[in-house]
Amino acid sequence: MAALVKAINAKIRSNPVTDYVCSTHFWGPVSNFGIPIAAVLDTQKSPDLISGQMTAALCIYSATFMRYALAVQPKNYLLFLCHFVNEGAQLTQGYRYMQYHHWGGKEKMGVTSAVEATKGKAQEVEAKVKDAVSK
Repeated sequence: MAALVKAINAKIRSNPVTDYVCSTHFWGPVSNFGIPIAAVLDTQKSPDLISGQMTAALCIYSATFMRYALAVQPKNYLLFLCHFVNEGAQLTQGYRYMQYHHWGGKEKMGVTSAVEATKGKAQEVEAKVKDAVSK
């Protein structure tokens, strides 16, 4: 059985394409691509859902690992691409966060805060309850 596994491994390693596809240089970035895909999809969601701290942390994370991807030998361009896409998406999210929370985006959109909306609903319910109790 060990000889069979050894023969299969030798066959895989003899072809450069299959050797690369069976390596962590390939599967690490491929499995990591979920982060930038989610970040790109999140750019279509409401800006009030963006976490400024998490966006900043992911910007630093992606910038660090872009550098790491080019520092290892051999250079891992697929990992670099993964973190490059994530960096772009996180910078977009950071801009949307700043625009919405700090540069007047809430006021321009005419959005009331969730707390104010909840207070308004609570007052409506309270009035209905008082009305029902008085009857």
